Amino acid sequence: MKKIPKFKNSKKEAEFWQREDSTNYIDWGKASPASFPNLKPSTETISLRLPATLLNEIKTIAHKEDVPYQSLIKFMLAHEINSIRKQK
Repeated sequence: MKKIPKFKNSKKEAEFWQREDSTNYIDWGKASPASFPNLKPSTETISLRLPATLLNEIKTIAHKEDVPYQSLIKFMLAHEINSIRKQK
């Protein structure tokens, strides 16, 4: 294995890895899966207008499931997007 050089900055490092094959520097056969349990995906606040009856239904379901209604909305959206992706 070749030795990974020291880099002056992250730009130089990025340039290096764009032109080099990492298998010359890292034995990926010895790699193990990494876990980053404290990472949170970045989120963005949006404003969404819903009919009052729909929001009330969502809140009712969330209450029955004992989850925050915003979390339920995110789950429902993600579930629907996954369903659409599988159809394509």
